[in-house]
Amino acid sequence: MSSSVQRKRIRKDPAARRAEIIATAAAVALAEGLECVTLRRIAEELAVRPGLISHYFPSAEDLVAEAFGSAATGELDRLLPAERAATTPTGRLARFLAHTSGEEYDAISRLWINARHLSRYRPVLRDRVARQEAAWRGRLEDLIQDGVDAGEFVTDDPLTVAVQLLVVLDGLGVHANTATPERPAAVLRLPRTTAERELGLPPGTLDEAAG
Repeated sequence: MSSSVQRKRIRKDPAARRAEIIATAAAVALAEGLECVTLRRIAEELAVRPGLISHYFPSAEDLVAEAFGSAATGELDRLLPAERAATTPTGRLARFLAHTSGEEYDAISRLWINARHLSRYRPVLRDRVARQEAAWRGRLEDLIQDGVDAGEFVTDDPLTVAVQLLVVLDGLGVHANTATPERPAAVLRLPRTTAERELGLPPGTLDEAAG
């Protein structure tokens, strides 16, 4: 007597499946650009039918926005964790600025350039870009305020200093897509120079703290 055993398909929890889709889309966005985040492409990456992706994201625009948001939030949490670290505000700021250069950071810079360009035509993405910009401003402002409260920084406007630093970082990051010649050391150090000047720190303080 013969019998057949039907292999059971394991269904993932909806929340886990959705998180997997977003993580995959974020990885594609970082490596290849947001234009490559399509329902079909993510389905191929996960070896599932496109209909499964559209079940969670009926609109590709929603998936693109989530992919950007996930990647940008992940980078923010890595560079500026929300929880207060054991180190001082000066040490946290030095660590942040030390990690905002190099090939690894260039990937997130390219993604921001990509997202800001596409957001001109995509309202859902435009909203997500605005929310992520606010998150980065807020996280950096909180760090600067911590430094003021601890007596390490001197400024009566932490938000303005935070915006100044992000503008400088954006200015340097805009070259991520171009093969620029070696930049002068003073240019590479511009974020730290700006922070030290605006926060009343002696020149070289952030270099020493980072080291």
